[in-house]
Amino acid sequence: MPLSTAETVAETSHHLYPLISDLGLILMTAGVAVLLFKKIKQPLVLGYLVAGFLAGNNFDFFPSVTDSKSVEVWAEIGVIFLLFSLGLEFSFKKLMKVGGTASITAIIQIISMLFIGYMSGQWMGWSQMDSIFLGAILSMSSTTIILRAFDELNVKGKKYAGIVFGALIVEDIVAILLMVLLSTISVSQQFSGAELFESVLKLLFFLILWFVGGIFFIPTLLKKAKTLLNEETLLIISLALCLMMVILATNAGFSPALGAFIMGSIIAETTQAEKIEHLIKPVKDLFGAVFFVSVGMLINPDTLVEYAIPVLLITLITILGKTVSTAAGALVSGQPLKQSVQAGMSLAQIGEFSFIIATLGMSLKVTSDFLYPIVVAVSAVTTFTTPFMIKMSMPFYEKLEKVLPKKWLTAIDNYSTNSQSIKATSNWQVVLRATMTQVVISSVIIIAIILLADLYISPLVIDSKFGNAVAALITLVIIAPFLWALSLRRVAESAMEELRKERKYRGPLTMLILVRIGLALFFVGFLLNNFFSPIVAFIALILVIISYIIFPKKLHAQYDKIEKHFLKNFNDREIARAQKTRDDLTPWDGHMANFEIAKESNLAGKKLQDLKVREKMGVNIAFIKRGEIMINIPTRNERLFPGDEICVIGTDDQVQNFKGYLDQNEIEVPESVTEAQIVLQQYELTNQEFIGKSIRESQLRERTGGLVVGIERNGERILNPESHLILERNDILWLVGDKKLLAAAFKNQ
Repeated sequence: MPLSTAETVAETSHHLYPLISDLGLILMTAGVAVLLFKKIKQPLVLGYLVAGFLAGNNFDFFPSVTDSKSVEVWAEIGVIFLLFSLGLEFSFKKLMKVGGTASITAIIQIISMLFIGYMSGQWMGWSQMDSIFLGAILSMSSTTIILRAFDELNVKGKKYAGIVFGALIVEDIVAILLMVLLSTISVSQQFSGAELFESVLKLLFFLILWFVGGIFFIPTLLKKAKTLLNEETLLIISLALCLMMVILATNAGFSPALGAFIMGSIIAETTQAEKIEHLIKPVKDLFGAVFFVSVGMLINPDTLVEYAIPVLLITLITILGKTVSTAAGALVSGQPLKQSVQAGMSLAQIGEFSFIIATLGMSLKVTSDFLYPIVVAVSAVTTFTTPFMIKMSMPFYEKLEKVLPKKWLTAIDNYSTNSQSIKATSNWQVVLRATMTQVVISSVIIIAIILLADLYISPLVIDSKFGNAVAALITLVIIAPFLWALSLRRVAESAMEELRKERKYRGPLTMLILVRIGLALFFVGFLLNNFFSPIVAFIALILVIISYIIFPKKLHAQYDKIEKHFLKNFNDREIARAQKTRDDLTPWDGHMANFEIAKESNLAGKKLQDLKVREKMGVNIAFIKRGEIMINIPTRNERLFPGDEICVIGTDDQVQNFKGYLDQNEIEVPESVTEAQIVLQQYELTNQEFIGKSIRESQLRERTGGLVVGIERNGERILNPESHLILERNDILWLVGDKKLLAAAFKNQ
């Protein structure tokens, strides 16, 4: 018998009430905990865990959540938005810019902790799956906790902080890979090399496909709709894109978290990234709080008491293992002992991804109930120890330096010095890398289009007489530009030309070309075979080859158009940022200003190194004009004399401070200044001649009569760089020096 309206409302209220009351209890408890932990200056994550424990069924002296299933749903949504937010902060460009140091450090640390965690679990008598998940959990550090600790201790500008941040970026992408591998192992319940290889291959295929497709379409969508986007619509669209990718990832057999992370990293390359990150933050904070509270709800005091010894052991293993393995990785990558120790002691904790991996084990029902509360307890302890570990890193290094044999220290210093110099990339490496990139990306796109055609077009034309021919023709037209790029497009042309001059490389170069053409023919044959019989497919293949020979220019133009659109979208954010920098902040507002040394000045007769104007006020002296003599980029031993005219370069504030300093020493500003040939100019470093050398080794000062006053690298600014700093490709150098000499030195840039 159908329910009346009143009964329906009552029934709905009955089902709705626990959800609302539970969410209210969670947020109220979390709110109190957040205020308390803010007051005592502790990480908010710990506050959420405590709130979860209080609201859970394992604590009897506080109102408890009644419907844990609903909370689990909220928590899953929380994981999705946490990973989406991490993706927004991540971006694939960051991964591409991460140096070898951070990559080597992170990989050595991850492999070491995977092994140590697995062996520790086996030693304690745990099951194989518990041990595997323990290794994965211990291999991940906490970005949130480290960022907070670095902010409080004001060490973000330290050299080792760059290593730590780079390692965290690598850990993020490895964590995604681990989640896929752990899911595969959990389903099969065995280690199958073939299955693992297939899973990795499948992951890489979809990562490339989603990233290329996402960058091609999504920034264009956001730009086209820019006039219609206010904060509300932008939030809705970004959440819709996130959940769309979650659905795609789930249908492809991956976790929802992977889809959220990928979409976040795609949007991170758009010009709207900062705005979306700002809009999504309250949503992420809300559902993230529910997730961490749900983690705290699983804390069972009885389990913690029962497993107190494993908690203590795993905490010690985490702190010692991660410190030693990270420091070892940094040393292997060529970092000095000091930075290696500091980086190692900074990464000695577990955090957000560890919880997510532990949640994965629970949701797949392959880990024991005791693993989760142990992980939470270890995370809580290592969260508290992280700031102290960072503080103690310097004293520990000093003690270690005294204890280690002198020959060891000398060997480490020599290895570090040799490793810091960046080796020039050979032409063969350049060609091989460019060819592999072209082949992989083109192949992924071609395979995806063929599979989509087979999935959606083939069923429509299965009974049609000419349908197969039409479907095959449409698919061929779509993949034609990518087939041309795969087989015939020239890559790294200058390096290729250099290699052709050497006889030993002619054979390998010919083989590379033949392999590319062979792959293109294979894909065409595979496509045609789906629609026709082998004989008809062979005839069609011959016709296709003839068409490709006849229309190479059109295919070239079409592919170039596609590639330019992709690269424009890919670089839009950086272009916009660079434009804003040029509009709002010319080289740190740097400009030249001229002053004259008065006869009665207290500075007359003093050396520049004694004045320390660069160290005190951040200005650089571009030249000294002494009568008819011009001293460009004076050395530190140069003296100032009465009547000298000096030109300094700095920001408005720096020049103003310098003027005040000069006024105190009776400096007079001249009414007129002769225009000098000393200029401030910007150069992007692409010339192989300077790359991999220190500023001193490059002899830029001698060759340009100039001074490097600033470097922009990966979005960061280095003001007044030291002479031992190694120059890297795509560095933007700000030099002050003789205009003609600067032009001559960088004429090939």
